[in-house]
Amino acid sequence: MKKLLIDALSLLSVKTGIGRYTYEISKRLQCLNDGKYEIFYNYGFYSKELYGSENKSAVNEQRIKRFKLFIDKLPFLKKIIRYLYSLRARFSNESFELYFQPNFIPTKNVKAKKIVCTLHDFSFKLQPHWHPKERLEYFNKNFYLIQRATHIITGSKFTKKEIIDYMQISEDKISVIYHGVDHELYKTYPLKETQKTRDEFLLPKKFLLFVGSIEPRKNLITLLKAYNLLSQEQKSELPLILVGFKGWENKDIMQEIEKNKEHIRYLGFVTDTKLAHIYNLATIFIYPSLYEGFGLPPLEAMACGAPVIVSNVASLPEVCSDAAFYIDPTNIQDIKNKIITLLKDEKLREELSQKGKLQAASFSWDKSASQHLKVFQKVLAK
Repeated sequence: MKKLLIDALSLLSVKTGIGRYTYEISKRLQCLNDGKYEIFYNYGFYSKELYGSENKSAVNEQRIKRFKLFIDKLPFLKKIIRYLYSLRARFSNESFELYFQPNFIPTKNVKAKKIVCTLHDFSFKLQPHWHPKERLEYFNKNFYLIQRATHIITGSKFTKKEIIDYMQISEDKISVIYHGVDHELYKTYPLKETQKTRDEFLLPKKFLLFVGSIEPRKNLITLLKAYNLLSQEQKSELPLILVGFKGWENKDIMQEIEKNKEHIRYLGFVTDTKLAHIYNLATIFIYPSLYEGFGLPPLEAMACGAPVIVSNVASLPEVCSDAAFYIDPTNIQDIKNKIITLLKDEKLREELSQKGKLQAASFSWDKSASQHLKVFQKVLAK
């Protein structure tokens, strides 16, 4: 039986994009495993237990997550812990046939015959101001380790081209595997099921929804400025609801929300089920991001039947195809006009809703995990 190691440190934090990807692929690899592979997860220690579900009953998992949350607040301690993890791997007797790093940079001292890593985007290189200093230092110091990978996975053709352009890596060493949507969760729900969530968060009859981390790369300041150009009547008809993990460098964003709290509300991070309900209830979903290697929230919103406005940049047109209403994310007037157009045009909203459901249906985590397994098998066969 071949031993596979999956880096799962992202599962110890609030589950944003990379954590979601890691969990969904890992969970399905467990099911696809036909006894040929023994799967381990690296949390700074090796375990066969997969963390990351919404089940809070695992006491050990919760203790480890609380410790991770504590060290994340202290960059100096985080550096020490990373060093200790590396040291532990160096002196460990454990070795693996394949090491999969779903979060960019493979750990230096893991003993593995083959390495596969997922490179999601180049934002740290192209927009370093979008990242905390500690993260940039880590990437700048260790990014070269990706060159050790036997094979690289990425989430879009757009990012594959960036990898070839920036790293001069052979095309046959890179596989594009699209992320998926959990269609058991993100789907259209009967109104009686979503009403509890509407009541819990006091959601209005109509609203404009944004989902994502509250941080610079999501371009929220531009969205807020565009939204403020709407008339008082339009803002009253279509309040703006923000959902997501409070990231970093968001002081200006939070101040802008506070100044306009009559029409703008930040709900914070919500459970997956409640998020699916909120997508269902949204009149319009908007995602004005400046740069994405894939971009999951627009697809999740589409799967729930929400008409989607999305940026016309990076990988987003590749993922959303003709099922979205596109904006120039740097043009405040364009964002404002597209919001008003979609608010007024119920027929267009319905058309986008139907197209969106069809587009989202072609993306699944089952398909994505199967393609990951094929890459692993191909790499191991060499």
